[in-house]
Amino acid sequence: MIATADRTYRRGLHPLHAVLLAGMIPLFLGAALSDYAYSSNFHIQWSTFSSWLIAGGLVFNGFALLAALIGLFSADGRRGLSLIYVALLLVTWFVGFINALVHARDAWAMMPTGLILSIVVTVLACAATWVGFSRISAEGKP
Repeated sequence: MIATADRTYRRGLHPLHAVLLAGMIPLFLGAALSDYAYSSNFHIQWSTFSSWLIAGGLVFNGFALLAALIGLFSADGRRGLSLIYVALLLVTWFVGFINALVHARDAWAMMPTGLILSIVVTVLACAATWVGFSRISAEGKP
């Protein structure tokens, strides 16, 4: 008797999509940490650094959203978790953009709203990354 094993090959994220998705977390987390540093010692450099980190996170998030939209309209028939993933990326980008507008104000005027929004955007980015990478294992099942 010969035993055969069926192999299911999982289609993973494109490497560039994975880098963009995983790259936005340290940028948004760095912005939240620099906002906390600004609230601790009120040096203007921290607010400027946070603004640049948010801008970088928005660029990464925007390109990851574009890649997710392209993946959504591919020939794959399963779209349930992909729609949640795209919605999370879109909400993350929108709240991050509002956060960038709050950080464009005077350094004194951006607190405490900037810190709270930075924490919310970081949590949303972590959730989007988790759903994006867990979407791979859910689509690979027969």
